[in-house]
Amino acid sequence: MEDRKEANVDESNVSSGNGASLGSHSSLVAETPFHPDVDEGKLLRKTDFHVLPMLFVIYLIAFLDRVNISNAITMGLPAELGLTGQQPNVALTIFFVPYVIFEIPSNIMLKRLKPSLWLPGCILCFGIIMLCQGFVQSYRGLLATRFFLGLTEAGIFPGSFYLISFWYKKEEAQKRFTVYWSSTICAGAFGGLLATAIAEMDGIRGLSNWRWVFILEGIVSVLISVVAFFCLSDFPREAKWLSPEERAFILKKTKSDESHTVPITARDTWTVLSKPKNWLGALMYFSVLVPLYSISYFTPTIVQTLGYSTVQTQLHSVPPFAAAFGFAIVLAYFSDKLRMRSPFILLGLAVLITGLSILMTVHGKSHFSAEYAGLCLAAMGAFGVGGIIVCWFVMNLQGHMERSVGTGWMVCFGNTGGIVATFAFLRKDAPFYHTGYSICISMSALCVASCIAYALLIWREKRAMATSEKKRGTEQHILYL
Repeated sequence: MEDRKEANVDESNVSSGNGASLGSHSSLVAETPFHPDVDEGKLLRKTDFHVLPMLFVIYLIAFLDRVNISNAITMGLPAELGLTGQQPNVALTIFFVPYVIFEIPSNIMLKRLKPSLWLPGCILCFGIIMLCQGFVQSYRGLLATRFFLGLTEAGIFPGSFYLISFWYKKEEAQKRFTVYWSSTICAGAFGGLLATAIAEMDGIRGLSNWRWVFILEGIVSVLISVVAFFCLSDFPREAKWLSPEERAFILKKTKSDESHTVPITARDTWTVLSKPKNWLGALMYFSVLVPLYSISYFTPTIVQTLGYSTVQTQLHSVPPFAAAFGFAIVLAYFSDKLRMRSPFILLGLAVLITGLSILMTVHGKSHFSAEYAGLCLAAMGAFGVGGIIVCWFVMNLQGHMERSVGTGWMVCFGNTGGIVATFAFLRKDAPFYHTGYSICISMSALCVASCIAYALLIWREKRAMATSEKKRGTEQHILYL
């Protein structure tokens, strides 16, 4: 028994990346008793206030920076830079090459350092690159800035979900994941409104309006990185705004009393990647991201085929995202209330496939209302289930090692769907885009199949765990269906 105590003391004194000992945190957690009289509701609201708003703003601006090129393309970027054929699509695609490759390494770096250092650093870098993108003079320059934008944004999304997962219980998580996920929806809506205003800046200081899209958003990103450095929360064990009793309470309720500084080995990574359920989780995310990115990138292009001017195109790009936001919040509320994920994912996918089917079969100004409703349904379905898929997969992972590698893996593999999406809607297919809609419907069907397969594996694992708990008399990690 004494040997075990000594081992715990040694483990608690692991040093952080900057040389500071974590022994004080570990001993604090170990020695502080669990206080049932802590006001859990008040602490939950305090956690929401310190964790979610800054992460929401960070990814709002990150996703806005990523997809604002779709608005710039409708403003005259291709003509000014002399883009022809599929060059605009290639410019969209090259972003995802470094974005996919560096997801897992970025999560490992976030784990080795800490969120309040790594994430603001990423934001600062992509803000500077976005600013530079406003001054490119050629197709090559555009490709270079898009490549480095993907590199610097790689860690934001998986790192944020990784961080959020250690602050909440499973039955609290979906609403919070959806609030964060909704930053992508707000980026789509806000991007359209912002582009509408910036469209009127054409010629100011001798710059085209599409250049101002990149310049202004780059400046805002840099400013947000400075704020994030001071305001972004770390993991519960290191958060300075928690009292000892509150820290002990959160670590016990989330069952995450584990230091984020414990190194991850190649064997750990292989262990996570060798599990079939983790491939199915990544496949679910990949297949829903194809229609999601298609909607994000090509909503202005699709709306423009209905005969609108540049300004009207940007304005009519907003309502589909507003509808998606409301739908996502409703699904998240009932998913947490019923403590189930898969039924709500399947419901959202049904809405997505319905919307895509309408867009594929109904065309022409005489059917504008039906076509626009189809666009709204497609946005509701894709954005409504995306956050639930991420929460379902991430919260079924256990511990820092699994969540660090697993979250990075899911986002890494899933975002290859962005590469598919950028070539789904080509100019030569306008105005009907049969190929694009066919690809999106096929990917939605694949998402249904992979969701069912993943649910079956989780159900089988839950049964095995229940049998083991009866034999050992111990409670194990809770899995959600």
